[in-house]
Amino acid sequence: MTTVYFIRHAQSDHLSRDDATRPLTVVGQDDTEKVTEIMKNKGITHIISSPHMRALQTIGSLAQELNLQVELNSDFRERVVGQWIPDHFYSYVKRQWYDKEYRNEGGECLSEVQTRCVNALETAIRQHPDETIAIATHGTALCTIINRFYPDFGYIDVMKMINYMPYIVRMDFESPGKCVSKEDILIIERRYER
Repeated sequence: MTTVYFIRHAQSDHLSRDDATRPLTVVGQDDTEKVTEIMKNKGITHIISSPHMRALQTIGSLAQELNLQVELNSDFRERVVGQWIPDHFYSYVKRQWYDKEYRNEGGECLSEVQTRCVNALETAIRQHPDETIAIATHGTALCTIINRFYPDFGYIDVMKMINYMPYIVRMDFESPGKCVSKEDILIIERRYER
C-alpha cells in the first residue's frame, strides 16, 4: 500500500499575475506552519512538488523539518488557463467541469490536466511502492486527480474546495491505478480571489 498526501498550496497573492512565481500571502505563509505540524509525524519518505513558487513555499518548512529533498515535477503544476476575461472566471470553471474537453485559446482542457497529473502520480507510486509520499500541487490539478479515482467528485465539490488553502487529503493506493481510500486531513478556508 502506498500512501499519498496531496497538499494544495496555501493562500497565494493574486496581485501577482505570473502563475509560476506567484508567492503566498502573509496569511498563507503563516498557514504553512500548520501544514508542517500536521504532516511531520506521518512517516513521509519522499516529497514531490509542482515547481510553482506557492506550492514550494507551502511545503518548504516540512521538507526542512524532515530533512528531505523536494523533487520537482512540472506535471503537478496548475492548469494553463490561456486567454480569458477575469470577470468570467467562474463560468469558465463551470464550463470546463461540465465539458472536460473545453479550453480557452492557448489553454489546457481538464482531460489534458487529468492525464498528465494521473500519469505523474502513477509513476511516483511505481517508484515508491509501500512508502508515504507528499505531493504539493494546486486546486485544479488536485481536483482532476480526485475525480479520476472518485468520478462523482465534480463541479460542486470543486467550488467548495476553491476556498481550501491549504488543503491536505490522504489517498491510499493498492496499485498505481487503484485507490482504496480517501480522507481529508486538513482544511483551512481562505477566500479565493482572482
